Amino acid sequence: MTEGSGRAQRRASRLERRSRTIQQLPWRTLINPYEPIAVASDDQIEAIHDASMHILEETGMDFLHQEALDILSAAGADVTPGTERVRFDRHMVEEVVSSAPESFNLHARNPEHDLVIGPGSINFGMIASPPNAADADEGRRTGNFTDYCSFLRLGQAFNIIHFFGGYPVEPVDLPPGTRHLDCLSAFLTLTDKVFHAYSLGRQRIQDALEIVRIGYGLTEAELKEQPSVFTVVNSSSPLRLDGPMIEGLVEMARMNQPVVATPFTLAGAMAPVTLAGAIALQNAEALAMIMLTQLANPGAPSVYGAFTSNVDMKSGGPAFGTPEFTRAALVGGQLARRYRIPYRSTGGTAAKAVDAQAAYESQMSLWGAVMGHAAMMLHGAGWMDGSLVASFEKFIVDVEMLQMMAEFLQGVAVDDDELAVDVIAEVGPGGHFFGATHTLERYETAFHTPLISDWSNYETWLEAGGQTAEQRANRIWKQALAEFEPPPLPDERRAELEEFVARRKEEGGVG
Repeated sequence: MTEGSGRAQRRASRLERRSRTIQQLPWRTLINPYEPIAVASDDQIEAIHDASMHILEETGMDFLHQEALDILSAAGADVTPGTERVRFDRHMVEEVVSSAPESFNLHARNPEHDLVIGPGSINFGMIASPPNAADADEGRRTGNFTDYCSFLRLGQAFNIIHFFGGYPVEPVDLPPGTRHLDCLSAFLTLTDKVFHAYSLGRQRIQDALEIVRIGYGLTEAELKEQPSVFTVVNSSSPLRLDGPMIEGLVEMARMNQPVVATPFTLAGAMAPVTLAGAIALQNAEALAMIMLTQLANPGAPSVYGAFTSNVDMKSGGPAFGTPEFTRAALVGGQLARRYRIPYRSTGGTAAKAVDAQAAYESQMSLWGAVMGHAAMMLHGAGWMDGSLVASFEKFIVDVEMLQMMAEFLQGVAVDDDELAVDVIAEVGPGGHFFGATHTLERYETAFHTPLISDWSNYETWLEAGGQTAEQRANRIWKQALAEFEPPPLPDERRAELEEFVARRKEEGGVG
């Protein structure tokens, strides 16, 4: 063995030992210190607002449930007799929406994982609701409860994941009528972070609220005072809100739990092909849904959700992480700030493989959320193929990007110690700083340590196996699962939770 090859092997060995430790940031509340990017002028924002008010006044929106029609009619909205069409006076819209709080706390089972949802805060959630899972070993497969639980463990294990925005993958192998009981109880036994309940009718939400109450050890009155679970309510664009969503929205609002009102406006399909038109439609639908939450319970925590993207006009398929997607996210943030309501944005990619496209489209989405000042970013880790796939390797790649963004959000410290003028004088012209005391005291923590990025030279990388980022991500998610330990749950709560789930299954769940 030559001296050179021996050094290379020793470097490779050190690199391999370091790579066995999962490098992640500590849990922390993230504050966005940067000014939001405004891609629309104040006049343009007001023009979008005015267009949205015109839509709600003249065209109106369909609410496909009598309870919503009764609530809206009693508040003074114009419900066309014999139809589900509702029209709103613009002054009523602004007055009712103004009762939504600008900020609120969202409580986790572990108080250390509580979230602030409001101006300046940003919280990252993982992929939610895809029907398929995938990894590099077994490929793509139909969603199942085993993969579902594995994603829960990963979301719990990585500190950069602040909340679960829904089922990380849909466990199609569980019966639809009782699936929510198993999934929600798994949230409480495998995680202690904030999670989501689907607004698919009143009964599912009532079951979710009871499961949360049991798992948190609260009375019903205490739960009502403590927002602890959230739901996303999607309109059926253009301008319709379905009955099951309405039931879930009303039930959540009356229990003072957050509703994230999110139109799904794809420009060129369910919304005008122009970006301004799609955003005006998004804004009208979001405000109408937030109005319903406030009329059901004035002051109920609400979030302005944006999910405006475009379709591929050649295939009709949805696209994500596009320039239009990112600009729409930034404008959505401007509108949410106009109404003084917390903002939700979205990650995403249409890529089918964990490749460069998956990275750059997800990064575009991430920038839109961060610089649009979203308080919540859903689908931030694991999203593939336009939300059809939850990928284990992509989850780790996204965790890497989210951790890098979290470090970016720390800003720059500037003081005498950081400026290091004395150290510069000590080293002087032509010297180096490797051996300076100032460097030696800080070298281990001076810079962000990546999770999967490889910063070694070519020879060392080759000696260590020449792995791609996807291959390193494959090893890391498996290691995280092997090392996982569930957070503690008091025995009496676990027993009560199991009894409730068993009883509801005996009753048949939801028909």
